[in-house]
Amino acid sequence: MSFSEGFFSAYWLIGCALVYFCALVAAFKSAPWGVINQNRILQHMLLGATVLLMLLWSMRAGVSPGLGIHFLGMTVMTLVFGWDLAILAATLALVGMAAIGKESWDGLFVNGVCSVLLPVATTYLIYWYVEKRLLKNFFVFLFVCGFIGAGISTAMSGLATSSILILDGVYDLDKIIHEYIRYLPLIMFPEGLLNGIFLTGLMVFHPDWVRTFDAQRYIDEQ
Repeated sequence: MSFSEGFFSAYWLIGCALVYFCALVAAFKSAPWGVINQNRILQHMLLGATVLLMLLWSMRAGVSPGLGIHFLGMTVMTLVFGWDLAILAATLALVGMAAIGKESWDGLFVNGVCSVLLPVATTYLIYWYVEKRLLKNFFVFLFVCGFIGAGISTAMSGLATSSILILDGVYDLDKIIHEYIRYLPLIMFPEGLLNGIFLTGLMVFHPDWVRTFDAQRYIDEQ
């Protein structure tokens, strides 16, 4: 999303800032800094993923400010790096987008809650469900966590953004339905496909790079 300066009331700005700050602190404490310091491949992957996120978020379509549709990419980030590193990398990408003028500093935390925290949380809940309830199978992990998870994450992000815009009185319901919500299903499938393609390549050629994927359980023991 691209929010202009003065887009939201102080209530939403402060509330989202507090939520995002708490999540950021939790991610910072949970991140495996020892592994990151010793693993140059992981360092390069994180840096590359951050740049790719910025490129992905730069490609957007929309009519009114704040109602732009774009790929998120947060599902594959969460599954590959874990929820903590996904949040940290996405935060750097958000700051980078604001620094180059693609996003406003004013709406940074609202954007972070809707486009980062919610997709990460949704993806991780789906991953947890697959781990606990479903068959340990390569294709189950790929389809449910990667494809379906990305689509649902996109829907959650879009609905959360729409809700905030309505509750804060920025736009009315009819405008948001007409210019944004009705297009959400059109982005859900390609979002799932994009995340699924990236995840498939990594799971096939470099399964050890996918932090949430245990190749021994999902492949060797089948």
